[in-house]
Amino acid sequence: MALLDALLCCLLVVWHGQPGWGLPLAPAGGPSPAPALGQFWHVTDLHLDPTYHITDDHTKVCASSKGINASNPGPFGDVMCDSPYQLILSAFDFIKNSGQEASFMIWTGDSPPHVPVHELSTDTVIMVIANMTTTIQSLFPNLQVFPALGNHDYWPQDQLPTFTSKVYNAVANLWKPWLDEEAIQTLRKGGFYSQKVSANMNLRIISLNTNLYYGPDIVTLNRSDPANQFEWLENTLNISQQNKEKVYIIAHVPVGYLPFAMNTPAMRGYYNEKLIDIFRKYSNVIAGQFYGHTHRDSIMVLSDKKGNPINSLFVAPAITPVKGVLQKQTNNPGVRLFQYDLHDYKLSDMLQYYLNLTDANLKGETKWKLEYILTQTYDIKDLQPKSLYGLAKELAILDSKKFIKYYNYYFVSYDSDVICNEKCKAFQICAIMSLDHDSYVDCLKQYYFIRRNI
Repeated sequence: MALLDALLCCLLVVWHGQPGWGLPLAPAGGPSPAPALGQFWHVTDLHLDPTYHITDDHTKVCASSKGINASNPGPFGDVMCDSPYQLILSAFDFIKNSGQEASFMIWTGDSPPHVPVHELSTDTVIMVIANMTTTIQSLFPNLQVFPALGNHDYWPQDQLPTFTSKVYNAVANLWKPWLDEEAIQTLRKGGFYSQKVSANMNLRIISLNTNLYYGPDIVTLNRSDPANQFEWLENTLNISQQNKEKVYIIAHVPVGYLPFAMNTPAMRGYYNEKLIDIFRKYSNVIAGQFYGHTHRDSIMVLSDKKGNPINSLFVAPAITPVKGVLQKQTNNPGVRLFQYDLHDYKLSDMLQYYLNLTDANLKGETKWKLEYILTQTYDIKDLQPKSLYGLAKELAILDSKKFIKYYNYYFVSYDSDVICNEKCKAFQICAIMSLDHDSYVDCLKQYYFIRRNI
């Protein structure tokens, strides 16, 4: 099945609608949140593969398996494949009918599938993003959505430019219903923007194009400030500070270090250090940071140069369940709901929902479930930096039962028997606690090299 033909089929499904999607939200299963509590959804890494279909030849189930046998394909996907359209629809259908009232949604990028470069094109990438945008707009016509571009939201992948492009122009047009004219202008110019939340006028979303700082992006090699985004970010945060606004940072590629490798920042080291410096300078303005890209569920705590926790960061797991052929683990599909104080926009809690993909395929229907509530699971007060830092210290304890939970949730409950050895745990802990180079090196010394030599 050709990728473009399959994509057109998907679009027809959205345009014709599905029964029940015009209905109001179902009543909540539990008590309503307190009036002073706001909520917003976070979805990321949809990675639609429109070629996905069930066939006896498991090498041809999906383009994203790149000829590798699908392991156990069902109607809602396979771990060797990116998301079939029905999986993505089930996620958004769950959100729509969850009974949870939300002020807005953040969507942190990566709509196209993981396929070889020659199987995509600029036009196909734009069509995939348009498909996902149309899906969200048709299901949530009255919800403000804040998107961020991912490294796969371009062709060739990763090569996002520092100037106006066909993709930047296309998404600016697609996302006009959600954004004001100033946001649209910077989106066209460099793939980033800032925008106030309609329901909370003292809350601003800054959507960064951190793909410009991603290692594989050769367009930005040796540039000190690609697309002048650093300068724009500092100016925007400075104005927010003067206007007594609070800011949520959203982006695709996170700051900090990857939790599954040693000494590997998610973006180029120079850009990571630069962003950390800016985030430290404006930590009193930034009320939370939200990322995607890794497909896993993790937290980070930014500390100042004296080691005091000053910012909370959250990396959300993907909707796609895809894994590489050499990877033993992957993630179940996940979406999450954040709760925040309507007076000061401080984050108070997070509810992580997931789909057991194996179970859904066996039963032929999706049943999204609450996986955990962050404060209850880890027995912490809220999602403030001090609380998360205290949790990180607890996770770091030898034989910590909370860390066993954390590592299981890292893969969105994909495999409850998964084990993280001493080296694995050191990488996880240091990725949580140490976002700049110097503190990361010190952390590894404390939690890996010294313990290993005891």
